Amino acid sequence: MDEIDTIKTTCVIAGGGPAGLMLGYLLARAGVGVTVVEKHGDFLRDFRGDTIHPSTLEVIHQLGLEEAFLKLPHTRAPKLSAEIGGRNITIADFSRLPVRNRFIAFMPQWDFLNFIAQEAERFPNFRLLMSAKVTEVLSEGKRLAGLAVETPEGLLHIRADLTVAADGRKSVVRVLAGLEVESFGNPSEVVWMKLSKQPGDPAETMGHAGPRQGFVLIDRGDYWQCGYVIRRGTYAEFRQGTVEDFRDKVRDVSPLPPERVEEIRDWNDLSLLQVRIDRLKKWWRPGLLCIGDAAHAMSPIGGVGVNLAIQDAVAAANLLAEPLKAGRLSDADLASVEKRRLFPTKATQKLQLMMRSSRKKDQDDDAKRKGPPAFIRGIARFPLLSHLAGRLIGLGFRMERVRAQVILSGSV
Repeated sequence: MDEIDTIKTTCVIAGGGPAGLMLGYLLARAGVGVTVVEKHGDFLRDFRGDTIHPSTLEVIHQLGLEEAFLKLPHTRAPKLSAEIGGRNITIADFSRLPVRNRFIAFMPQWDFLNFIAQEAERFPNFRLLMSAKVTEVLSEGKRLAGLAVETPEGLLHIRADLTVAADGRKSVVRVLAGLEVESFGNPSEVVWMKLSKQPGDPAETMGHAGPRQGFVLIDRGDYWQCGYVIRRGTYAEFRQGTVEDFRDKVRDVSPLPPERVEEIRDWNDLSLLQVRIDRLKKWWRPGLLCIGDAAHAMSPIGGVGVNLAIQDAVAAANLLAEPLKAGRLSDADLASVEKRRLFPTKATQKLQLMMRSSRKKDQDDDAKRKGPPAFIRGIARFPLLSHLAGRLIGLGFRMERVRAQVILSGSV
């Protein structure tokens, strides 16, 4: 039997997404030894969460990285709009937020992740392992003590005082650790596609509340990232027909010229996201903490998933950096992270469920569909509500700020 290589670190993080890399960066900056493992060989995947909210931009500013970060290619949305009955309605206005950058930045997630990874690698106590697939969790009695990962060089055991699951809504670590998940609401689907951006198109990122489904336009500079929101199982029904039939469905709801949809050549031009809202009943067990989508999967409404993941990472770094450095991490420390982040998670999911359930009767019978959800109709009636929506989307229910000891205690 081949000998298994073993390394020791203070914290091992499964998942090189927004939550995992941000937590890795913050802990390394605070002087904690960190190893992040990512199963893919790079970050280049389309149609991932690409929204950088004002709260995340505030974290970037706090860390002194704002100037370099905003030099990366991105587009800015100082407000979010929806088209209702041919009228353009502002549904979220960020202009009054008490932060430095009052806009959502739309940036390819691989650029965001590469930036955070490069900044983290300035610290000698940070290590990023790509193409490292988690195969099992390591235990010492009832305590989780690290991960076994499969790398191109062979099997590697990473032993750590703390293991963090930040490996997404299909988290392998939380399954291996036996944590229970509770699901809410009815799952739905979003079909993502790219369509070219041309003169005469809408001037801003927006949603379109069509007579039957929702359609979202995200400005990517030279093209639109389009999301077609449908009920669960509908995409499989579409695939039983022709691509032209699908294009007709998109034409019915898209605010773009009908001929633009011809750019969808075949099914390979589409990417399906299955949307569900769930939450772990308990986010931790001795030696393990779950954050981001591994702890709570969100609907893409408002693009808040990345925002919440970053906020989880900041809270975890604030609460755990000192105990990890001192070698005195306790179960109470892990529980404190869940306690800190549980309210904003529950509140956000509750709001998302309310927004979805407002159309439940319409979903039950296509013939009775009445257009946009009730919350959009409410904002259209009372425009001042767009500022409240802007705060909830842009900052969340509890915005985290990086503590001074995390910012200042590390050295490059």
